[in-house]
Amino acid sequence: MQGKSLLAAAFAAALMGFGAAAQAQYNAIVSVAPPPPRHEVIPAPREGWVWAPGHYELRGNDYVWMEGHWLRERVGYEYREPRWVQRADGSWVFVGNNWERVERHARARGRDWDGDGIPDRRDRFPRNPNRS
Repeated sequence: MQGKSLLAAAFAAALMGFGAAAQAQYNAIVSVAPPPPRHEVIPAPREGWVWAPGHYELRGNDYVWMEGHWLRERVGYEYREPRWVQRADGSWVFVGNNWERVERHARARGRDWDGDGIPDRRDRFPRNPNRS
């Protein structure tokens, strides 16, 4: 009986650690359009980093500008820029600002994993990480 309690406690502790490591996702659907994006000077690329552009987020009843910033690159993932998209019913939804696995998009592109425009079946180096 005590062994089961210890196992349950260890499992609960592992789940808490997993939740802390997960990236928080911000979701919003509103009826009022966001202000136009501010002009932001995009810095020169940095090896191993991805630029996350500034965007408006809804805080309470007000749009608040979130400054652009650098994110550490995640191998095997592509960063989706944050943006507001108007839906058919006239409402606005905040999308992006997250990481998506590259393999999922490779299937959508006809299996071009490295994004060089050559299908993997014809590419001598289909998983070339030094894509341009």
